[in-house]
Amino acid sequence: MSGPEPDELVRAFPTPGPLLGTAYRDLYLATEGSDNQKAAIGDPSLLPKPWDPPTCRNPQLRAELWGWLDAVAIWINHEYVWDPDSTIPPCWPQHPHIVHELAVMADQRRRAGITLDSNALEEWHRYTLPGFLERLRGRLKAHCETDHQPWPARGRGARYTDTRNTERRRDAFNGDLRQLQPAAPVVPARPRLSILNTETGKITKP
Repeated sequence: MSGPEPDELVRAFPTPGPLLGTAYRDLYLATEGSDNQKAAIGDPSLLPKPWDPPTCRNPQLRAELWGWLDAVAIWINHEYVWDPDSTIPPCWPQHPHIVHELAVMADQRRRAGITLDSNALEEWHRYTLPGFLERLRGRLKAHCETDHQPWPARGRGARYTDTRNTERRRDAFNGDLRQLQPAAPVVPARPRLSILNTETGKITKP
C-alpha cells in the first residue's frame, strides 16, 4: 500500500473491495430492504458477516477480507499510533485474538464513516480504538517486539483440551444436567381386584 501524497496530511480509511461491498449490501437489505428483497436474500443468518471472519466462507471473499484488514492495520499504525508499543504487529494474522478484534474495529470504523454526522466517529475515537489498542498491549506485552513468538500459553491450551480434562468437564456438565431433570412421577399402586363367589360368599384374590 502506497503512502499518502506529499500534500496529504492524513490518509483516507481503506475502502472495502467489491465482494465485501456486496456482502455489506446484502446485510443492509436483510434488515432494511423491502419484503421482496428480503425474500430474495433468504435466511439472513447464513449471510457472511465481515466483522466475523469465520462466516466468510467464499474463498474470494475471504481473500478480499484479509487484504482489507491488512490495509486497515497499516492505516491505523500510520494514522493513530505514536508509541511503538501500541502498533499492530506485522504478525497479526498469527494472533487469532487480533484477527477477531481487528475485523470488528474495521467494521465499526467503516460504519462510522458512512453516517451523516460525526457522532459514531467520535464514539470510535473515544472508545473503540483506545479499547482495542489497550487490549492489544495487554495481551501481546513484549512477545512480538522484534519477531513473532510462539503462543506462550500453548501448553496450557493443550492441557485444557487433552482427553482427561475434557472427560472431567463432560462429567461435570452431565452431573449438572442430572440435577435439572424432573424426578420420575410416583405412580400409585393399582388396587388388586377381588372376586366374590356369589354362591359361597367368599372373596378370593385373582
